[in-house]
Amino acid sequence: MGGEKEKNVDGIVKHTLKDSVFTSLFKEKKYLMQLYQALHPEDMEATEDDLQDVTISNVLVNDLYNDIGFRVGSTLLILIESQSTWTSNITFRALMYLVQTYREYFSETRQNIYNSKKLRMPKPEVYVIYTGDRKTGPEEISFAEEFFGGEQVCLDLKVKMIYDGREGDIISQYVAFTKVCNEQVKAYGRTRKAIRETIRICKDKNVLKEYLESREQEVLDMLMELYDQEEVMRSYLESERYEAAQEAAQEAAKKAENATKIETAKRLLRMGKLSIEEVAAGSGLTVKEVEELAGLQTV
Repeated sequence: MGGEKEKNVDGIVKHTLKDSVFTSLFKEKKYLMQLYQALHPEDMEATEDDLQDVTISNVLVNDLYNDIGFRVGSTLLILIESQSTWTSNITFRALMYLVQTYREYFSETRQNIYNSKKLRMPKPEVYVIYTGDRKTGPEEISFAEEFFGGEQVCLDLKVKMIYDGREGDIISQYVAFTKVCNEQVKAYGRTRKAIRETIRICKDKNVLKEYLESREQEVLDMLMELYDQEEVMRSYLESERYEAAQEAAQEAAKKAENATKIETAKRLLRMGKLSIEEVAAGSGLTVKEVEELAGLQTV
């Protein structure tokens, strides 16, 4: 799949992917069913027909995270993948996603939030699949705990963290896939060879084998697109930092030059032999600036 570029309200380029391996994998009902069974092994009655995709597109800006949402009966499940960055902000992202999902649900079910009638809504469950290298791994992170030190506040959201899954389940296979991919990127860089090696190794190890065999070219294209967009984002951020540094340097030089002019004008004024106009010409300040400075000198 290809990528998209658009601008957000601040005029900043927004980078998104039409698909990623994460979203592509779980768009297929059979793999989404495996995901649900990994999260709820006790539910032996749910079928693929009970799964309803409610994934929101492009709700979050300027990141390359992957998010999926689906409903099973009276339960709403939201999963966010974080490949490398560990941040407390992920709880707020999950909160944003949950609110937007509920808004769409109320619209779909024709419920008016301004009516006196109590709203009906599915019970939420929020998960983060973390595939980074963080050494410590809490089972759960809380919005109130992260941002308000655990104080009793009017708003909280608890996010369940997933790191490896159970051996052989679809979550553990996906995490294994990302780790193999990272290893091959370290060996070969962000190249087609790294992706082809990832696919080969995973198929040999029976990791997402069926999916990779049926979608090999698509996976190759998606990962190359991801690498391209990450490079674009890095270049964009680096250019922004460079421009900011240049502006700061120019501002500092301007202030230093102005300070020198002021000191020169003060020395000329202390001599008491030159007119305001002559001091202005000798220092580089304007006549008005010298007049104000002369007023300060006499205080």
